[in-house]
Amino acid sequence: MQRLTGALGALLCSGSLLAAPEYVTIPMEIDINKPAAEVWAKVGAWCDIATWGKLECKVASGDGGMGSVRSLAGGRIQEIMVAQTALSYGYTQPVVEGQFYNLYHGFMEARPVTATTSKMLYTLLLDVSNQPDQAAKDADVQRRRTQFEGLLRNMKEIAEGQ
Repeated sequence: MQRLTGALGALLCSGSLLAAPEYVTIPMEIDINKPAAEVWAKVGAWCDIATWGKLECKVASGDGGMGSVRSLAGGRIQEIMVAQTALSYGYTQPVVEGQFYNLYHGFMEARPVTATTSKMLYTLLLDVSNQPDQAAKDADVQRRRTQFEGLLRNMKEIAEGQ
């Protein structure tokens, strides 16, 4: 027991242990002047990100439903669908050996508001504990928010046929 305590103490003093995870949630939404089912039909397929995200997308495995893997940006990004309903899906990015794992998850949903309008919601969840300080964490969150709010505007334009 003394050896274990000593080894743990040495690790703590050397700073070799990773920081505790610090998860952030980034909720975003945009109003769309179309019914949710119509919106989803235009932007909700697993590789529709190629259009509204302007990213190369290939279904690497699966049929575009639960458990499917999409490969984005020439294989640089892999995403696995981990949740799905008629008007939504959630995905995660897997661990990449040798890189910090931020537990990145995204969730996209077309939510009915009225018979003729909806909201597109996009929520990200990730660990920012790898950032050196609060300013860097805030900048990372803001960069992601700006990027994904742009994607929501693209979805709105496509869904409304503009």
